Amino acid sequence: MRTIQAAIIALLLLAGLYGCAAGRPDGRQQPVELTVSAAASLQDALEEVKTTFEREHPNIRVHYNFGSSGALQKQIAQGAPVDLFFSAAVLPFAELKKEELIDSAHEKTVLANELVLIVPKQEEEAIQSLDDILRAKRVAIGIPESVPAGIYAKQTLERAGLWETVKPRLVLAKDVRQVLTYVETGNVDAGFVYRTDALVSSNVKIAAVVPDEMHEPIVYPLGVVKTSKHLQEARQFYAYLTSEQALKQFERHGFRRARQH
Repeated sequence: MRTIQAAIIALLLLAGLYGCAAGRPDGRQQPVELTVSAAASLQDALEEVKTTFEREHPNIRVHYNFGSSGALQKQIAQGAPVDLFFSAAVLPFAELKKEELIDSAHEKTVLANELVLIVPKQEEEAIQSLDDILRAKRVAIGIPESVPAGIYAKQTLERAGLWETVKPRLVLAKDVRQVLTYVETGNVDAGFVYRTDALVSSNVKIAAVVPDEMHEPIVYPLGVVKTSKHLQEARQFYAYLTSEQALKQFERHGFRRARQH
């Protein structure tokens, strides 16, 4: 009897050790955790995508690091542990490609967007076009040196011949979502954001849609970072982000599909 009991105890101990080795007491494998650095304008859409993906892939957990594409690019270049990069502009992505930090077999320009001029919803109809921005005392844009939406806003104002006049009135923001907040709270009279950002807020309205020819194309390149410690899982998430299912989710948030050349 004692021999049987000893054998059972030994088996239980062995099972416990196996479970610990696998990463969890019950023997199930610990989920792989992916870090995705993504442009702030993707936040709402990516949260929805994450929910669907994790339900279909219970062995993977996705964590986002949202911010301006330029700042995120610098973090990755300096060795931040990131598995995928989803940029709101070509230049930051191209910089990482130049440094051979993007997996060339797993990169694609996925989405497109529009730049719009927004105002607080309760404001009078003083600003109804791009030229009307001259009536604004304060205008918010992303920092042009690091925020793609800020770059596009500056290009727009320069091509409209308004940059030098508006420049002293600018309030610079760390990313496009901060611009949205400034307009929502009435801290500025107007701001430049993407159409997708304007759609998530009930406290702003679109005063004008900026014609595409006023700035460089607004596109979103996605790629797996070569230094990822979880390349297999990162490529799985990449495949999902570029799938028909995910593209439809992005479209529901106001994004367009990027033209493939």
